[in-house]
Amino acid sequence: MYYRITYILRSNLSNVQCSSNGNSKTIHLRIVFKKLLQIYKNKSCIFNKHIYWFRHFPPGPRLVFVLTPPVYILTNNHRELLSNRRFTQTAIHANIYCSILLIKLTPCSPLFRMTHQYPALSPEQKKALATIAQRIVAPGKGILAADESTGTMGKRLQKINVENTEENRRTFRDLLFSVDASISESVGGVIFFHETLYQKSNTSVPFPKLVKDKGIVVGIKVDKGTARLNGTDDETTTQGLDGLSERCAQYKKDGCDFAKWRCVLKISGCCPSALSIAENANVLGRYASICQQNGLVPIVEPEILPDGDHDLQRCQYVTEKVLAAVYKALSDHHVYLEGTLLKPNMVTAGHSCTKKYTPEEVAMATVSALRRTVPAAVPGICFLSGGQSEEEASLNLNAINQTPLHKPWKLTFSYGRALQASALAAWKGRAENKKAAQDAFCTRAKINGLASKGEYKPTGQADQAAMKSLYTASYNY
Repeated sequence: MYYRITYILRSNLSNVQCSSNGNSKTIHLRIVFKKLLQIYKNKSCIFNKHIYWFRHFPPGPRLVFVLTPPVYILTNNHRELLSNRRFTQTAIHANIYCSILLIKLTPCSPLFRMTHQYPALSPEQKKALATIAQRIVAPGKGILAADESTGTMGKRLQKINVENTEENRRTFRDLLFSVDASISESVGGVIFFHETLYQKSNTSVPFPKLVKDKGIVVGIKVDKGTARLNGTDDETTTQGLDGLSERCAQYKKDGCDFAKWRCVLKISGCCPSALSIAENANVLGRYASICQQNGLVPIVEPEILPDGDHDLQRCQYVTEKVLAAVYKALSDHHVYLEGTLLKPNMVTAGHSCTKKYTPEEVAMATVSALRRTVPAAVPGICFLSGGQSEEEASLNLNAINQTPLHKPWKLTFSYGRALQASALAAWKGRAENKKAAQDAFCTRAKINGLASKGEYKPTGQADQAAMKSLYTASYNY
């Protein structure tokens, strides 16, 4: 049987661990108090075998120890030996001169003991992951999310009356990846879809090599889509943990240095539920741990959909609860935060909300939520566009970076629709429009690069495609 014993006393020591004496099952409290003496240089504590007489304790808060019986303590007021049997009382008060020692002993599980932290990553692995993450979010750089699935890409092509074939999908991706090398000034990473990772350019250069030659980091989407979470109001969790380690190892060999996994939550009268938050947070933690073991920087994406009529404050509240759960899960899974990136939603009102908020209001709510939940160790936060128009996503990102609050992370973009919409509209599936489409893409990338530094100055001349809403209800890809 294990016991949890709590000392509430005036002592500045907040974390002291006690040790067993080996074969016998007596915990030697003298080891603990010797540590106290070393710290405070106090010689007024007398040890006599397993009997301890305390004359004085320095001021301070609570100490918590986990001990196995028997434990013997002699109080100075009655000089009374308190044995195991006496410890079963709810509480024992022992006056120690001017200090008060409250001893409470309750049975508990061995799980209450601090577990040993087995090293999950070597120093070399940590350094490599941190370096990759910093490269992706270098000042003025963000991420191009070109990881749309075959079905989602088909919907995009359908809007410009282009057939959804593998060749047409490859042609459009080639258009994006073969732009001038100056694109690396605004784009630090590209997220690939599995099909795209193994395709080649018009000049027969594999897409990963084409991108890497520009100094851009190659990433890969590794989740397998969402599945309904039973017992909830049509909430979901994300699939793909089975075989993930093997897939990550292969992607690393094939040139990828980071990965992305998307979890989806929604806001409604009773959503997101505690089950949905906990399940998706745990899935993200497990995914991130597996990625790092295989040398990939994990992008953690807990997206809260903009569907609904909720206001800005409701979205901020939910965002804080979700992110707090996510970082608790990452800690539980021993994820190395310096080797991760976060891809959250901006804090915005629901798409059907009648009240419209300014970019400054969105920025203040977003940064406030992040400051309350995201550790400073995270190198970068790469926002998803969440159905905003290209221009709206840029204006909000710019306002976020201009917010007069301390921001310990890089705040940049990881846009798909908000980087590609103008390019798609200009291309229209015609080879002669390739240059115009590339120019449109580069323009949006440069604008967002400036916005990631808070330096974007809108001219008021954004084209129609850039102003068009990209919202899709219950969006998945």
